[in-house]
Amino acid sequence: MYDKQFLCGIDESGRGPLAGPLVIAGVVLYKMIKGIMDSKKLSAKKREEIYVQIIENSRYHIVIFDASQIDDMGISACLGQGLSEILHYLPEYDYLFDGNCTFGVQGITTMIKADDKIAEVSAASILAKVTRDRIMIELAAKYPEYGFDKHKGYGTKAHIEAICNHGRCEVHRKSFSVKGID
Repeated sequence: MYDKQFLCGIDESGRGPLAGPLVIAGVVLYKMIKGIMDSKKLSAKKREEIYVQIIENSRYHIVIFDASQIDDMGISACLGQGLSEILHYLPEYDYLFDGNCTFGVQGITTMIKADDKIAEVSAASILAKVTRDRIMIELAAKYPEYGFDKHKGYGTKAHIEAICNHGRCEVHRKSFSVKGID
């Protein structure tokens, strides 16, 4: 289906959280990496190990949109801009994005669950997830009252309670409504 030598896998992390960035990664693997799979199926420790191997054995580009950019542009526009940037920095490949929408960007093929089926997309999912998790851990040190290191900004019960108790901070997405609060 794809000429593996010329495939750039693309995936994102952080589309739905209430806080923190959206991270989009594009990866062209130079060699196959043992144990690579969808980032959600790997432990944090294993993702970190494979992350290093991906960085050493690929051409890649990572795009990060912070909460204020997401609020200003909208999540879909951020995804479209991120995909366009990956195509610009990793030109002349076949592009496969996990999901079913290209957000208006031409030249990209989509596949639902590609992060579970195609190594390059799995690699992109790992780069995006590890990058985002590292940012959320840094934000947890700056804003310890929110517990970002535990829930990574997703709308867990503990996170919603923290928002109720402390209000939103600068890394919360103001355009995302919180059930029970807004």
